[in-house]
Amino acid sequence: MKSTLLFIILLFFGVSCQNEQIEIPNQTATPPNILWLVAEDMSPYIPSFGDSTIQTPNLSRLAAEGIRYTNVYSISGVCSPSRAALATGMYPSNVGAHHMRTLYQQPAAKKMGIINYECVLPPDVKMVSEIMRQNGYYCTNNRKEDYQFFASKMAWDESSNYAHWRNRPEGKPFFSIFNFGVTHESNMWNPGYRHFDNDTFPPPRTKKNFWKGFENGNKPLSVREDLEVNIPPYLPDNEMVKKDMRRMYSNIIEMDRHVGMLLNQLEEDGLLENTIIVWYTDHGGPLPRQKRLLYDSGLHVPMIIRYPNQKRAGEIDSQLISFIDFAPNLLSQANIEPPKYTQGQAFSGKYQAKEQRKYIHAAADRFDETYDMIRAVRDKRFKYLKNFQSEKPYYLPLAYREKMATMKELLRLRDEGKLNEKQMLWFRDSKPEEELFDTENDPHELNNLADDPNYEKKLAELRIECERWMEEIKDMGFIPEEELIKQFWPNKKQPLTANPIIKNENGKIYISCETKGASIGYKLEADGDNPAIGWRIYDEPFDIPEGKNLKVISHRIGYAVSDTLVVN
Repeated sequence: MKSTLLFIILLFFGVSCQNEQIEIPNQTATPPNILWLVAEDMSPYIPSFGDSTIQTPNLSRLAAEGIRYTNVYSISGVCSPSRAALATGMYPSNVGAHHMRTLYQQPAAKKMGIINYECVLPPDVKMVSEIMRQNGYYCTNNRKEDYQFFASKMAWDESSNYAHWRNRPEGKPFFSIFNFGVTHESNMWNPGYRHFDNDTFPPPRTKKNFWKGFENGNKPLSVREDLEVNIPPYLPDNEMVKKDMRRMYSNIIEMDRHVGMLLNQLEEDGLLENTIIVWYTDHGGPLPRQKRLLYDSGLHVPMIIRYPNQKRAGEIDSQLISFIDFAPNLLSQANIEPPKYTQGQAFSGKYQAKEQRKYIHAAADRFDETYDMIRAVRDKRFKYLKNFQSEKPYYLPLAYREKMATMKELLRLRDEGKLNEKQMLWFRDSKPEEELFDTENDPHELNNLADDPNYEKKLAELRIECERWMEEIKDMGFIPEEELIKQFWPNKKQPLTANPIIKNENGKIYISCETKGASIGYKLEADGDNPAIGWRIYDEPFDIPEGKNLKVISHRIGYAVSDTLVVN
């Protein structure tokens, strides 16, 4: 990417929730604040969703005051494709963001010749936070991005480990995301990541103590060493696996404490009853045969939404919801009409869909250094999987995952011939071309019904739906990744966003950019270097700021950022 170049330019030169509408304030009232609390790598392992192994008082409070959504599914079993969908409202396999991952390859993937690259979104597609900013919201992200592309320069007012709604200008509504990495898979073998230290949530840059109670060295919470845990049937029932599950539960109770911290801050600020709080996880659990797979253990996530004044408090909503719905639903909650290109539907707010969805869809492709291609369709009861590379085994070696003690134990017992029939399913030499599971009677998806004549009609229904969906979204999974990269970056060279063109006409500033789909941002001298004030989004001409310098930038997602122009 080019280094920033500053130009001095004279202005005279050309340069349903359950069929009930959630009552959210309309556009003439004060817009609601919206807060997303996002845990990583976590299945519904909490009391509010039926698992009483541990106590999570803050999430239990949130559930008691909000709605529990029990049929929410990621579009992938890993974070990067999932976050691409959350950020855009587009299926990753429609926009080329389906491989895990594009921005930072694992060493084994680099050895295969896979370069770091960004997906180039269609020109009309914007990150949903940019749309929120265009409509008057102060938007912050703390701190994980990982969208398969670097965020648009206009996507956030601030995206860092300092980002917080408390940095916003007085009177502005906010959309803020906080990501809790403590539950991430890597914390199963690297306990150092569990601490709130200077690499996670550092002391604030201002005198406002955002992280009071979580100072460097504060000991994280842990469960008892003899805690009884329920081992899923696809994992060995021994002490090594139990130890990993106890670590998993310890991470969850630590995450719950972080949630409580932010709920307390909302109350301290007097904002609780004008804020929609959404807690969810970015995909299923961290254990082997969970993360990366399209079984429910990899896709099914818990979600709680607390609405102002505890609307429908304590209710359970069982409608099918996909991650592809989150972006349009966010806009709908803010009384903003979702763009036509979004592929999901709002399930609450002003633009709530008239009908609930019938199916959710998901995809699995390259994970680090291993390629596969699987597509999934699920209704409320049945799951269909289409294995396009059935000659490959289900288990594919991943150096990253094999750092986990449970994964090492699985491989040891497999090599010694000590795994039972259910545990060996993952290690089959090949896969059936189609799989069908009754998730109501077989929640761990161990009994394939695809060859059972009693389910022939359901198999045909979901097969047709899978084919219809893949054709509708023009699934890019069939394109070799080498060719996909060339489509995004010709000759494997990143395209560059053209410099903005700035004009002064009759005392007003007009800005344009020749790169189709580029967003334009500007900063006034009054903004200073405050990192909590992002690039203002240019959408219409504005008056010349008399006697002040003006900075201008342009950026299309997937392209290198333009030079920064400084106008006197």
